[in-house]
Amino acid sequence: MKIRKNAFFISIITNILIPLGAVFLALIVGSIFLITAHVNPLNAYYLMFAASFGSLYGITETLVKATPLIIVGAGVCVAFRSGMVNIGGEGQIIVGAILTTFVALKLPSLPKIISVMILLLVGFVGGGIYGLIPGVLKAYFNINEILTTVMLNSIATQVLYLLLRGPMMDPLEKAFGTGYPQSSIIPQSAWLTRFFQGKRLHTGIFIAIILAIAMYYLLWKTTIGYKMRAVGKNKNASRYGGINVERYMILSMLIAGGMAGIAGAVEVMGIHHRLLDGISAGYGFSGIVAALFGKLNPLGTIPASILFGSILFGADSLQRTVGIPAAMVYAIEGLVVVFAVSGEIISRKIASRNTEILTEDEK
Repeated sequence: MKIRKNAFFISIITNILIPLGAVFLALIVGSIFLITAHVNPLNAYYLMFAASFGSLYGITETLVKATPLIIVGAGVCVAFRSGMVNIGGEGQIIVGAILTTFVALKLPSLPKIISVMILLLVGFVGGGIYGLIPGVLKAYFNINEILTTVMLNSIATQVLYLLLRGPMMDPLEKAFGTGYPQSSIIPQSAWLTRFFQGKRLHTGIFIAIILAIAMYYLLWKTTIGYKMRAVGKNKNASRYGGINVERYMILSMLIAGGMAGIAGAVEVMGIHHRLLDGISAGYGFSGIVAALFGKLNPLGTIPASILFGSILFGADSLQRTVGIPAAMVYAIEGLVVVFAVSGEIISRKIASRNTEILTEDEK
């Protein structure tokens, strides 16, 4: 009974108190920056969170920013649980968004439900193929997937840059000579439905939650998920147990990339309705933090993404209302990331130590 109580308290500490403490400490350190800018930290943080949760507009904008984080984060969970580190979410989002926009412009007359389903699949295929590349290189040539995914991010950004200033630029921009780097607007049949008049929240939030649940089911309720987690725990033992390690490494990167690709498709279909420069908006990196903050559990990624969505939107609002420099906003966001990741490392050490104690007690 005592062992069970200890395990319960350890679970509370590692899953709730340490993550919340990490955010709290990040805000305390961030207050030092605010003080140097002659801004009252308490007032600034009140404004930040009031902007995120104090009105219908704030809540909807928080969920708008949380939507791609949930999708990317759930995919990151699959990759990390399989022992793969996918830093390529940015590039995979961009590729998914490019292909979604291209196909949407080529298929303007499809019924809405069919159009949405096809475009989500296109986004998955685009991001999945882009995730497949580092997966294959890692599985068969042992090339570090962190390096390849980061390099692929840069390639995708440059391809987007070229397309929006060349073949995919809106013809109207060329005709009027404005040259703004954006594509034509996709057909309305491809738009995701919005919930409120004048607000940007759309049905993509439901798609994100469904996908997160699906990833949880895949990882913990299927044989494929069990083998993925086994590979992530110990590749040699998995190979000895008859698991095709390379296959599941590649599959995990395919799924993680595909999820990021869907996030790109959802951004195009739900928010911008066209391809833009900066379409990924850093969601590929923020999704990794949301996944870590959610304990690499796709279901945990949902509240974690809402929290980080509120920070992202609140920080933008803070910049506008208080007038602090954008660099300081990015510094505060970075502090949250650093402390969140540090908290995750501490949680793992505590959990590992507790497991050793329980094992010794059972002996």
